[in-house]
Amino acid sequence: MTQGEASAPLDIEPSSFNVSWQKTMMWMFIITDALLFSGYLASYMFTRLASDVGWPDQTEVFSMNFITVMTFTLITSSATMACAVKAATDKDHKTARKYLLLTALIGLAFLGMQAIEWSHFIGDGARLDGNPWGVPAFSAYFFMMTGFHGTHVLLGVVILLITYLHTTPARLDAGKVELAGLYWHFVDLVWVFIFGCFYLL
Repeated sequence: MTQGEASAPLDIEPSSFNVSWQKTMMWMFIITDALLFSGYLASYMFTRLASDVGWPDQTEVFSMNFITVMTFTLITSSATMACAVKAATDKDHKTARKYLLLTALIGLAFLGMQAIEWSHFIGDGARLDGNPWGVPAFSAYFFMMTGFHGTHVLLGVVILLITYLHTTPARLDAGKVELAGLYWHFVDLVWVFIFGCFYLL
């Protein structure tokens, strides 16, 4: 090998995807978590179909108008999150901060409504091991699915508030806002499936 050949740069094949490692890891987490929620929903549907006892009528157990408002509230937060990502991409830190904070507040409102729903459900006699409606698995799945999702929403609110504090003219990072947005949209989408499978079917 000649001296010129030794000093030549290595010919490294460029990556096929122009994606940061942070976004790659977020997508890996989302896919893994989506499989977990899918398992919960599949288990719920199987248990419901295999039950010998008639499954409770959701409209008699829950206030469907209240659940619909909860769902609309969380879906609205997807729009505000999208506005935050757009503003961060445009380097508009004030607008990005405004929509990040608004999204976090909407998330807290959803959690507050979920707490009200839980209190009514428990007040009506629902427990992990039984309920007045005859199928113990009904309340167990309710607590498991909505509780696990609510934990994700709470974590999302914390992430949004941290991102809000870090979104300043000196430290504006559109990539971090986008990562928070990916997580938040995932949480919203999961609720749509829970709403459809648990409350409507």
